[in-house]
Amino acid sequence: MEILLAFLAGVAVCGLAIPLYARVRARIQRYRQSADTDANQVNTLSQVLHLAVQGSPTGVAVLSRDKEVLLSNTSAHEMAIVHDRSVNPNIWSVAGEVFEDMETRTLDIAIPKRRTGHRVTQVQAVIKPLSLNDDRFVIIYGTDESESVRMESARRDFVANVSHELKTPVGGIALLAEALLQDTGDPEHVEYFGSRVQKEATRLGEMVSELISLSKLQGAEALPEMEPLRIDDVVDEAINRNQLMAESFSIELTRGEAVGVKVLGDRSLLVTAISNLISNAIHYSPEEVSVSISQKVVGGEVVLVRVTDRGIGIAPEDQKRVFERFFRVDKARSRQTGGTGLGLAIVKHVVANHGGNIKLWSRPGTGSTFTIELPIYKEEKPAESAGKQDNLKEGAVKSAASGLPRAVVRAAARRKDKA
Repeated sequence: MEILLAFLAGVAVCGLAIPLYARVRARIQRYRQSADTDANQVNTLSQVLHLAVQGSPTGVAVLSRDKEVLLSNTSAHEMAIVHDRSVNPNIWSVAGEVFEDMETRTLDIAIPKRRTGHRVTQVQAVIKPLSLNDDRFVIIYGTDESESVRMESARRDFVANVSHELKTPVGGIALLAEALLQDTGDPEHVEYFGSRVQKEATRLGEMVSELISLSKLQGAEALPEMEPLRIDDVVDEAINRNQLMAESFSIELTRGEAVGVKVLGDRSLLVTAISNLISNAIHYSPEEVSVSISQKVVGGEVVLVRVTDRGIGIAPEDQKRVFERFFRVDKARSRQTGGTGLGLAIVKHVVANHGGNIKLWSRPGTGSTFTIELPIYKEEKPAESAGKQDNLKEGAVKSAASGLPRAVVRAAARRKDKA
């Protein structure tokens, strides 16, 4: 009997202990989660300053007299102020002068395009002493002036070119109208000059429309919201736009294999750019030949869209100018086909606004190939994206908490990996 009572008492104690154990365990887990959350919080001024500098859109870098980069942020690397723990030679040359007289200086830097997707081409760097009481350090503030320089250049070129180009069709319409009014009683006379006036007016309208489009691309208005697009669908739509014209010239449009990748962009602009290349290829090709449109993925990072014709080709001395506004390889042929000389300029600016490049290969008498390079859009899974953000925040907090030197080293390492 005593054994039975002892057994029942043990069962009762276990029954009471299990819920208690569960509550204690839950409390321990909540405490650990709270501790992890607190560890990832910004708790000190040094953490705040570190995160503020690293996230700033202004490039920031601090240099010592022995050319050591003591601090730099992401923007400084993107603007080529600092690369792989080394300072830009042009900036260091000016920094030497600042070390000597402690006077602030400003430097404009033109950056050659290093890769597809890189949009910073012009940087203004302000170089000044970190402190007037200590001549051992200078600080560089960099701002991206690419858009401002591009807009100023566009305005200057627009004024230089457009007045001359608009004068020609306007003058032509005036002369044709004058000839038309000289003998309004002759139906054949009226029909001939009336059709010429209509043709010139249509060409003038197309030129004005393309000038408006070009001004938008050059910075007069903000680009529409970008979205992920299947490049195969964009190419298909561009081909469909030109199919009827190709058939009228007995030209076959051949399509390469689909690649199944996406780009981040504006659908209407990208379709217009590829359509302009196809239209040019048709106009500058003899009848009963083919125009090829193909795509290719390179390195998993860039997609190429190629438009190849078998037409008259472009002379080497003209190849550098084909993307200029109003430049025509064959002016007589352009006027016969109604060309305005703005199509390739529009293509160039559309591609640039999407972080891409455009290249040309051509040989007179053989044909031409225009290649558009666009960065591939890669979708991140929500869990992966959240994990990356948590890791970045945790790394930034830890490096900031352990002092500035370690923060600088960690930040530089991340910038190097990114580059």
